[in-house]
Amino acid sequence: MEHVIQSTFGEIAVLLVLAAGIGLLGTALRQPLIVSFIAVGLIAGPSGLDVVRSNDQIAVLAELGIAVLLFLVGIKLDVKLIRSLGAVALFTGLGQVLFTAFFGYLIGLALGLGHLNSLYVAVALTFSSTIIVVKLLSDKREIDALHGQIALGFLIVQDLVVVLAMIVLSAIGIGGQHGGAASIWMVLLSGATLVALVMLFVRYLASPLTEWLARTPELLVIFAIALAALLAATADFVGLGKEVGGLLAGVSLASTPYRETMAARLAPLRDFLLLFFFIALGAALDLSLLGFHITGALVFALFVLIGNPLIVMAIMGAMGYRKRTGFLAGLTVAQISEFSLIFVAMGVTLGHIDQHTLGLVTLVGLVTIAISTYMITYSHPLYLACEPALGLFERRNTPREHVEELASLHDYDVIIVGLGHFGTAIAIRLRSHGVRVLGIDFNPQAIRRARELGIDTRYGDATDPEFVGSLPLARAEWLVYTVPSRGGELTQTDARDTCVQFARSAGFRGRFATSSHSGPETERLYALDVDLVLEPFQDAADRAVALLHGARREEHIEIPQIESDRKLAP
Repeated sequence: MEHVIQSTFGEIAVLLVLAAGIGLLGTALRQPLIVSFIAVGLIAGPSGLDVVRSNDQIAVLAELGIAVLLFLVGIKLDVKLIRSLGAVALFTGLGQVLFTAFFGYLIGLALGLGHLNSLYVAVALTFSSTIIVVKLLSDKREIDALHGQIALGFLIVQDLVVVLAMIVLSAIGIGGQHGGAASIWMVLLSGATLVALVMLFVRYLASPLTEWLARTPELLVIFAIALAALLAATADFVGLGKEVGGLLAGVSLASTPYRETMAARLAPLRDFLLLFFFIALGAALDLSLLGFHITGALVFALFVLIGNPLIVMAIMGAMGYRKRTGFLAGLTVAQISEFSLIFVAMGVTLGHIDQHTLGLVTLVGLVTIAISTYMITYSHPLYLACEPALGLFERRNTPREHVEELASLHDYDVIIVGLGHFGTAIAIRLRSHGVRVLGIDFNPQAIRRARELGIDTRYGDATDPEFVGSLPLARAEWLVYTVPSRGGELTQTDARDTCVQFARSAGFRGRFATSSHSGPETERLYALDVDLVLEPFQDAADRAVALLHGARREEHIEIPQIESDRKLAP
């Protein structure tokens, strides 16, 4: 075993085996994976088995995971919704930071920590973990919900406060040689320049470049990873942090028709890389420092777990949001961040505070991260339990939320998979009758033709579970699969079956229709969860016969109805 761990590859292999084993145990005990992964870091770290030696390599994988995670968040951001949520994100983010810092400082003084120690702890408590929150909300598919978007907004505000706090601390640490104010202005100027470059990329390059890359899907995925890493590294270099850079990379591609495919393809890579982030986080925690200030750590933990959500709920309630939205968003700030530990460690390096204060904040981090993970994971049952006592946090009416719900409404009556001649023809005729239609295809040219015809489209693979889960299936009445057979009837039938299963798993409760080109294929389709089988050649022949016989218009309408009745699944 010792010989295996001497190599970096062997070390990574041991960590993966530990992660799989502990993750399996945690899943069997119905524990969130994040808790299991942090436990892997604690067990593998210096306070446990001490098998983590390649800290630099693990850190690189963890940082790439952060870039990919924030890229996936950015690529799904709704620009219209962001504009409407800017005020609540700013007021909630700054309000929570000021509230936590002020009362955290007072609590520190009451516990006898002294002014400087209390100040460091108070500032550390204001930071929430964007990485952990976004991962949890993404797993629950709530990052696109109203409370998820608001939470993301004020977490970004917090990240900017982190950046400014660390710049000020760094300026103090170097004796003011470069000047704290000059450093802040340099970061702001660099950030504005980076945003301007991203806007130019979106305006002139994003759509044509991704359309060309989409001809080779693997190249499109590599480009997305490269862009996320490039902007994350650039933003980190200018002082904005990797999170902001990864987010900007995603935003730069959010307006392209291929964003869902990139998101679906990168999701497994995100989960794999983030494993190393949580391992690095757990391995960095020194359990030998946790024996001091246990009472103080528990007091601060309760303050973060209860006080932070309450201030968020109060601010959002005052701004006209429902108590449910405020509650779900408020739970996301019920923990401190990995940056809290970095911030306090900088204070130790500067000689402002001692190791015991770092141990105090570390224990607060362990408690709040673990408990808030459960709070966010089980947020809806928790809300139902607390709902009777939350009336204080909701105004008589909620005008802000009503407007933003309308702004985020993207529902379709019919979703058509396959924009060939048949699928496109169906979409055009349904739209002419006022039906809201969304077309799906994996062919960039088909997507472009459909968009030119005025059809709403998304580029993606309907046999990819992540992509299917991202579709607006909740209120759709029909999911129509019209992709022509390639490589045999059995293969295509399997593809239809896969699409149906993924759609049902993602919450689709409507009816499913598909096309068939032979009698035996139709018979097999009835064995699947299919409500209607469309036979283009048979239907066209029936229509031609009716026209050739000079049938009246009313009879033309009746014939398809008879055929539809015949083809409905029993």
